[in-house]
Amino acid sequence: MDRIKKNFGFGAMRLPMKDGEVDLPQTCRMVDAFLEAGFNYFDTAHGYLNGKSEPALRECLTSRYPRDRYVLTTKLSGYLFKTQADIRPLFQSQLDACGVDYFDFYLMHAQGVENFAFFKKCRAYETALELKAEGKIRHFGISFHDRAEVLEQILTEYPQIEVVQIQFNYADYDDPAVEGRKCYETCRKFGKPVIVMEPVKGGNLAKLPDTAMEALRPLGGASPASYAIRFAAGFEGIMMVLSGMSSMEQLEDNLSYMKDFQPLNQREMAAVRKVQEILRSMNLIPCTACRYCVDEGCPQNISIPDLFAVMNTKMIYHDWNADYYYNEVHTKQGSKASACIKCGKCERACPQHLHIRDLLVDVAKEFEK
Repeated sequence: MDRIKKNFGFGAMRLPMKDGEVDLPQTCRMVDAFLEAGFNYFDTAHGYLNGKSEPALRECLTSRYPRDRYVLTTKLSGYLFKTQADIRPLFQSQLDACGVDYFDFYLMHAQGVENFAFFKKCRAYETALELKAEGKIRHFGISFHDRAEVLEQILTEYPQIEVVQIQFNYADYDDPAVEGRKCYETCRKFGKPVIVMEPVKGGNLAKLPDTAMEALRPLGGASPASYAIRFAAGFEGIMMVLSGMSSMEQLEDNLSYMKDFQPLNQREMAAVRKVQEILRSMNLIPCTACRYCVDEGCPQNISIPDLFAVMNTKMIYHDWNADYYYNEVHTKQGSKASACIKCGKCERACPQHLHIRDLLVDVAKEFEK
């Protein structure tokens, strides 16, 4: 872990896209700027961007820079293997996809009650620890989406875990569905360094409603994302805060305040608490647009995150624009919310544990009157 230079990481789940493919020239420019600014931590997974994230890092990072210039993390995702025998070939395919001989960090992906039971059945933790003993993994950890009590169970059963990646942002801090604060406190209890994912909650905290923006405007004009990322990075024990950046503009904004990181001061923290209150009062759907529900394969081809996004837009702005996007954009290529057959595949994949089937009923009532 001593190779990590700063506490801000490049998340590769939302790379810039062009015509359905990763925009490699722009991604190269972003990687160059990130490294030149003194940062070196990159995070990916085999399934990100429908399998295009790891190869994109090979093209834009690992084939262009010596191995000691960057720290690379990827993950073992449960939907990609069925038995223990599948894990080592999958792992090798990840090394090949990324163009490296070892990973600095290898995380058991999206751990929770069901995933943890499956990983135990397949001896995935044990296999990863064997790979570490062989020098193919430098550090072993988990990414986690569940209640704090489940995290405590995992950390108790597997004390070999070196780092824990959790969803941690000011909107989810006291949210009982995510238990951001409780999960963070559990990591601290076990002495595990924390990697933060979704500090901007899938971009939701970068595009605040006007009423919430009013609470931040007196602070001096910094971006809404800056307060969210600095909030997460300001806690003790936070090793790394990830940002899934999809443009050079987002990267430059993040670098501007993370190069010489300062935690939120009292005035900024008070403004963030006001934003928390405003967001809680709006009762928005807390979807982060990770698209795991879609990647798992909705049999009805419903673009669930997009429909939730337009639902939130309608709740914030109450105008016709959301109706247009629902009917003319997001349901032109896929099905409407009412097409849901309630199979539950999406809910099993959702790291936010949303009641997606019920929420789709609400979306249909709003847009399909």
